[in-house]
Amino acid sequence: MFENLQEKLSKIFRAITGQGRLTEKNISEAVRQVKLSLLEADVNYKAVRDFIENVKQKALGEEVLRSLTPDQQFIKIVRDELINIMGRSNVPLQLKHQPAVIMLAGLQGSGKTTTAGKLALYLRKLGRNPLLVAADTYRPAAIDQLEKIGKSLNIPVFSGDRKNALEIVKGALKASQELHCNVLVLDTAGRLHIDDEMMKELENIKSITNPDEILMVVDAMVGQDAVNSVLEFDRRLSLTGFIVTKLDGDARGGVILSISYVTGKPVKFIGVGEKLDALEPFYPDRVAGRILGMGDVLSLIEKAERELDREKMEAAAKKMLQAQFTLEDFREQLRELKKLGPLSSLIEMLPGAPRVDVDASEKELKKIEAIINSMTPEERKNPRILNASRKLRIAKGSGTTVQDVNKLLKSYEQMKELMQRLKHGKLKLPFGL
Repeated sequence: MFENLQEKLSKIFRAITGQGRLTEKNISEAVRQVKLSLLEADVNYKAVRDFIENVKQKALGEEVLRSLTPDQQFIKIVRDELINIMGRSNVPLQLKHQPAVIMLAGLQGSGKTTTAGKLALYLRKLGRNPLLVAADTYRPAAIDQLEKIGKSLNIPVFSGDRKNALEIVKGALKASQELHCNVLVLDTAGRLHIDDEMMKELENIKSITNPDEILMVVDAMVGQDAVNSVLEFDRRLSLTGFIVTKLDGDARGGVILSISYVTGKPVKFIGVGEKLDALEPFYPDRVAGRILGMGDVLSLIEKAERELDREKMEAAAKKMLQAQFTLEDFREQLRELKKLGPLSSLIEMLPGAPRVDVDASEKELKKIEAIINSMTPEERKNPRILNASRKLRIAKGSGTTVQDVNKLLKSYEQMKELMQRLKHGKLKLPFGL
């Protein structure tokens, strides 16, 4: 996410970091480089123009030029303007009616159907009782896809006659009362291009349902090309906000830095992965931190609190300090870690995290789990019984080598030894921990 833009901005900041004094000349050069970086990231040119004007005006002020830390002041200005351009603050869903209605719209291929499922799951976690409404009667298998998603989440899906979108939404409003659902998520039809027929259907759905939220689902990979369609959807439907999908696969960041600026409407959610729980509320300040390589610790903490089993984590920590941590426990911790999503998304949330070969690290974690899975319960609890023949069996069963098995066992023993030394006070932790 934002890898290209993050790399370019980091290079610019490194060039001015540590300079005792910034001049109009080197500030102008830094601003020029920031402008080029944003344009290369496919940010809307009007947004870039105003962004750069604001940054330059503030950076050339007395506060920066005479500051004892001018480089940090400049970075802060860029961060603040990034937050401004993305909408300043998080804007939560406004669900006032009973039942509330959230209407999703957008072009074909933007990920509306999957996003409908993600949003329904998010709402259920908030204590809502959602109903998914399959109102996309044009795309082949769209209704089947939504029904499959609903079944996997144990969330009801209303599809009516599967032919007439307007009749489907009318029926869904009635069905919501019988099913005791208090929020409807409408998956509407998209097209490869905006056409009048599609927009009229969406306008009619809006008229029938009087939605609390009309959210346009926007594919981050489309880049600046999305701006024209965003403006047209907003003109016809009066959007209340956006959900930007596939952000985990976008190295540029152009869409997220453009659409709020050109419409004045907030991004409310971002899709950060393929799994149905990979939907996050959008916080401009946190995303600005990610873009600038400052991390996003708050989101990481919230994700951990939401996804991880606190009791399991505390029990594992206690076992580690008592040197009773087995390979069975180690496997359980790996499974807990996987709940937080891809390793790449976790690393970018850590401020100042070093560049690592994420693919290699992911493969190593999979290899470790495969090795532990190939052991018997007794072997996992007592690795000391692992002789040459057992190691060979485990290596074959996990698709690895005996060297890989030995490497894991060595790391495990080193970790146990470290915990033993901590327990007996033979090793002091820094900072008085």
